[in-house]
Amino acid sequence: MDPRTLRSTFGRFATGVTVITCRTQDGHYHGATVTAFTPISLQPPLVQVALTRTTKAAGHLEGASFAVNVLAADQVDVAMHFAGRPSPDPLPWVDGPSAPALAGTAASIICDPWRADDGGDHVLFLGECVEVRTTDRAPLLFHDSAFHHIGQRTSDTVWLGCQDDPHAGWFDATARFHPVPARSS
Repeated sequence: MDPRTLRSTFGRFATGVTVITCRTQDGHYHGATVTAFTPISLQPPLVQVALTRTTKAAGHLEGASFAVNVLAADQVDVAMHFAGRPSPDPLPWVDGPSAPALAGTAASIICDPWRADDGGDHVLFLGECVEVRTTDRAPLLFHDSAFHHIGQRTSDTVWLGCQDDPHAGWFDATARFHPVPARSS
């Protein structure tokens, strides 16, 4: 598989922009812009971030608490700062008991370390959510190697979760399904 083609294909998936923040071993604040963030579980409350193995952030996150900061639409400068293009403006740090977070975000999720797993050229860090902070600010989006703003809603339908769940969906645990015979050609 050609890595450039694969990267371009992955870029067709629009994501939110997050900055993962933590304290280094010597107590300094550190952050990295990450689009590979995934909510994993409600019970227990888990999230996952994927960091390239060779980054400083991957070294700092091993066994450390961290915050997932979902950037707001007007925080492109913050995203670029933590992606390696430093901004001369002061950073909007907010100190926390277990991990530093950023102010002005759409949301911040403070996590205790849960587990780290092999993810090829990345390390997958799972964190247990111990605190959340949300605002009504619109999120910053990333698609095809560029930042975007969220558009108008395309539907009034509200997503209430997967309807394939026997405990919450269309069918309960007693439902039985029978195969439909294939049509003859």
